[in-house]
This record gives sequence, C-alpha cells and structure tokens, in this order.
Amino acid sequence: MQRDWIPMLMVPALMLAALPIVGTPSTWLTLTVAGLAMGMIIFLMASGLTLVFGLMDVLNFGHGLFIALGAYIATSVAVSSGLGSVAQAMVLAMLAAGLLGIVFERLIVRPVYGQHLKQILITMGGMIIGEELIKVIWGPLQIALPPPPMLQGSLIIAEAAIEKYRLLAVVVGLAVFLLQWWVLSQTRIGLLIRAGVQDREMVEALGYRIGRLFVGVFAAGSALAGLGGVMWGLYQQNVVPQIGTQVNVLIFIVIIIGGLGSTAGALIGALLVGLVANYTGYLLPKLALFSNLALMALILMWRPYGLYALAKP
Repeated sequence: MQRDWIPMLMVPALMLAALPIVGTPSTWLTLTVAGLAMGMIIFLMASGLTLVFGLMDVLNFGHGLFIALGAYIATSVAVSSGLGSVAQAMVLAMLAAGLLGIVFERLIVRPVYGQHLKQILITMGGMIIGEELIKVIWGPLQIALPPPPMLQGSLIIAEAAIEKYRLLAVVVGLAVFLLQWWVLSQTRIGLLIRAGVQDREMVEALGYRIGRLFVGVFAAGSALAGLGGVMWGLYQQNVVPQIGTQVNVLIFIVIIIGGLGSTAGALIGALLVGLVANYTGYLLPKLALFSNLALMALILMWRPYGLYALAKP
C-alpha cells in the first residue's frame, strides 16, 4: 500500500511559508517552537479521543473531564518542587484519569453504544457533573500551576528565546506518539485494535473479546487525556474547573482535521493547529480566534473526511 506523503509535508511547508511572512528568523523560531509545543500538548489530549472513536465509534464529549482531572491532580502534587514532582503528577494523573475512564465507560458510555446523539448528550452531562464534583473537591476558583524552577525561563538559541517548558512539551509529545506508533503497528494488541477499527465483526468471530479491548482503549485514551491535562495546565500556568471544556473545541478540530480514527492524522492536525494559532496570533491577533476554524474549513474542502480518515460516515 502506497503511503500518502502529502499531509506529512504540510507541517514543514507551513513552517517554511511562515518564515518570510514573520520576517525575523529569531522571532520565527520562537513562534515555531511555541506552536510545536502547543500542538504536541493538544495531540496528547486528542490522540486518546481519536482512538476511542476509531475503535469504539463513540463520540465522547466528556473527554474534557479527564483533562481537568489530570490538571487538578497536578495542583495537588505541588509540581513546582522539581522535575520529579512533574513526573509524579503525570503518573498519578494518568492512573486517576484511566480509572475514571473505566467507570465512565461502564456507567455512561456502555448503555449508548451505536447511538451518536445519545452519546453526545449523555457524555456532555457526565462532564458537567464531573466539573461540579471538581469544584466540590478543589473549589471553584482558579489555581496557579507554575512549572518548577528548572523549567522556568528561556534558552537563547540563534538569538531566539525558547521557553524550557515548551521544549519539554515537544519531547513528551513526540515520545508518546512514538510509543503509540509502536503499540499500534508492532504489537499483537495494536493488531487487534487496527483490525477492530476495520472490521469489528471479524475480530469477534475469531474469538477475541472486543468488549474488554474497548474498555482498555477507553482507559488508555482517558489516561492520555489526564497526561495532557497536566501538560496543558503547566502550559497555561493556571487551572480552572472548565479547563477541559475550554480545550474540547481544539481537540475536536484536531481529530476532524486529522481524520476520525487516525493517530498520525491527529498528530499532523495538532501541529498544524498549534502553528497556525501562534503565527496568526503574532501577525493578525484579531483573527487568532478564527484561524483554526478557517484551517479546518480549508482542509475539509480539500479532503472532506480529513487528512488520514480511517472511519468514513
């Protein structure tokens, strides 16, 4: 099967096209690294959701709840004490979000498999209830979440100021993508997941319990959202109960651009969204809020099912 390279070239093409428009190489480098960091964090949150849709055909509008939980776990761990505390927050957030994902799937999602409208309504309801519980536990007010001292400040690279935390975000996002690629393409579990995306009935006919696979994928997607919540909270340097709701729009833009069910598409879509947001915010601040919607519209005019769609309506 011949690989479609055109979407993969869109990210470097966008970066090169922005260079003469931005003008100053140092400013361009700062904006580019910031865009890649933002994109990688969005990918962490979006990749789990696109896996859930690709395998389970579930439109989970409650995905933001797992993001918010991860961010608030980070506030409780006191990540400002050092890199070890950041790693601890990531692990605890993934565990907490994964366990919540199992409960969420069993109580809320399982009764509405195959019913998209009910999925949207009931998962949104679950997220609203979850946000209210977060207010009960952590309070309704904004909580500061600064990165630890080792990740504060910037590095000067070719006269460009590159924030240390953004470099960490790029590394973590790339590591998670490579791990997902390995699991999905090189392991037996990945083979079953990909087979389930293509033909669920055939997988069940071969004797595999697709239901258990569903629960595992949902838990893994929720755990990734929790990890993304930690990264996004540190990126914003503050946390509010609605943090998951606020980022949900970006996540759905990313999975629509990338193609429903495609992890590689989610990565490319997230990087495009991050870069466009940063370039537009610098060049045309008044249009920054609409830039990603415009990007989505343009890509869907070119490829109506997204860049690498695995699931087509």
